[in-house]
Amino acid sequence: MYLRISINHLERLKTVAKKENRYQYNQFHTYIQSPHKQKRLYRKTLIIVMVAQLFGGAGLAAGITVGALLAEDMLGTNSFAGLPVALFTLGSAGTALIVGRLSQRLGRRLGLTIGFLSGGIGAIGVIIAAVFNSVILLFVSLLVYGAGTATNLQARYAGTDLAKSDQRATAVSIAMMATTFGAVAGPNLVDVMGQFATSIRIPALAGPFILASAAYIVAGLAIFIFMRPDPFFVSKMLANAEETATDAEPSIKLPSSFNKRGVIIGATVMIVSQIVMVAIMTMTPVHMGAHGHELRAVGFVIAIHIGAMYLPSPVTGILVDKVGRFPVVIASCITLLASGIISAISPGESMIGLAIALALLGLGWNFGLISGTAILVDNTTPENRAKTQGSVDVFIALAGASGGAISGVIVALSNFPVLSVIGGVVAILLLPFVLWYRMKPKSKDISI
Repeated sequence: MYLRISINHLERLKTVAKKENRYQYNQFHTYIQSPHKQKRLYRKTLIIVMVAQLFGGAGLAAGITVGALLAEDMLGTNSFAGLPVALFTLGSAGTALIVGRLSQRLGRRLGLTIGFLSGGIGAIGVIIAAVFNSVILLFVSLLVYGAGTATNLQARYAGTDLAKSDQRATAVSIAMMATTFGAVAGPNLVDVMGQFATSIRIPALAGPFILASAAYIVAGLAIFIFMRPDPFFVSKMLANAEETATDAEPSIKLPSSFNKRGVIIGATVMIVSQIVMVAIMTMTPVHMGAHGHELRAVGFVIAIHIGAMYLPSPVTGILVDKVGRFPVVIASCITLLASGIISAISPGESMIGLAIALALLGLGWNFGLISGTAILVDNTTPENRAKTQGSVDVFIALAGASGGAISGVIVALSNFPVLSVIGGVVAILLLPFVLWYRMKPKSKDISI
C-alpha cells in the first residue's frame, strides 16, 4: 500500500482525482508521492477512530443496558422487552446503508459524522419520550438512536483504508479496543446517570441516554474536525496509482477485485455472530431483574459482556492476521456455543454464572466480527469497498433486530435457558456451512 509513484504517472492520477474529488487533489497527491506520509496518515486515522470509538462505545452501552428496562417500565410488560433493541438495531440497518453510500461518495469523514450526530439526536428523543411517557416517540427515537450503533460499527472500517493486507484485522482490532473503555464505563455509570436524571426531574432509566447523546455528538465532532485528509479518498488514489504504475511495471500486483464468494462468507460469519449475541444479551437484564438482581448488578454483568466484546480485540486481530481468518471463525462458533450452554445451566440467582456466559458471548462475537470483517475487506477494492461494507452491515443490523425482536417472544413462551440453547445451536450450525463453502471451487472474481 505504501507506494512511490513516478512523475510520469501524475497526469493520469490528476484526472482521476479531479473526477472524484477536485478540491482535495493537491492535498492527496502529496501522500501518493510519500510513503512516510502514508504511514503517518494511517497512524493518525487509527488515533482519530479510537477517540471516536471511545465515546461511541459509551453511547452504545446506554441502550443495551437500560433500553429493555425502560420499555418494560413504560409498557408495563416484558413481552415486548426485546423491542427496543430490535428498533434501534433496525434503525441501524437503514443507517448502515446510508453511511456506507455516503462514505463511498463523500468519504469516511462526512459519512461517519452524520451517523454519529444522528445517534445523538435519537438519544435526546428517548429522553423526551421518557419525560412525557410517550411510547410512540420512544419507538421513533430508538430508530434514530440506532444510527449511532451502525456508525460505531462502521467506524472500524476507516482504520483499514490505509492498512496493508496483513494489517487489516489488527487495524480493526485497535479501533474496537478503544470502544471497550466507553462501553464498559457506560453500564457502570447507570446508577450515577440515573441519580443525575432524577435530580433534574427526568426518569432514572432515561439517565444513561443523557450520556449517550453527549457521547455520540462528541464522537461525530471528533471525526468531522480531525479526520483530514479523508483516508478513504487517499486509499482510492493509492489504488489508482498502483493500477497506473502497473502499465509501466507489470510486476506490481494489482489489488484483488470484488469477489462475491468471499463477501458472502465474511458477511455470514458476522451476521450469525450478531444475531446470537443480540438475542441472548437483550434478555439478560430482564432475566436478572426477574430473579431479584439490582440494577447495579445488571450493569456489572453487561459491562463484563461489552468488555469481552472489545477488550480482546488486539489479540484477536493478531490471530486473524497471523494464524488465519478461518481458524478464528471456528473459535467463534465454539465460544458462542459454550456461552449458550453455560447461560442455560446457570441458576438465575447466580451472577457469576451469568457473567461468565456473557463474557463468552462477547468473546465469540469479537472473534466473528473481526475475522468476518477481515474476510470482507480482503475481497473488495476501494472502488466498491465502502458501499459493500454498508450493504453488509445492513444485514448484520437486521440480524440483530431479528434477534432482539424474537428473544422476548421466546422467553415469554418458554424461558431464558431455552433462548440460550437456541442461540448456541445457531452458532455451531455456522461451522459446517463455512467449512463446506470454503471447500467449494473458487468462483471467478466479479467486478462491479
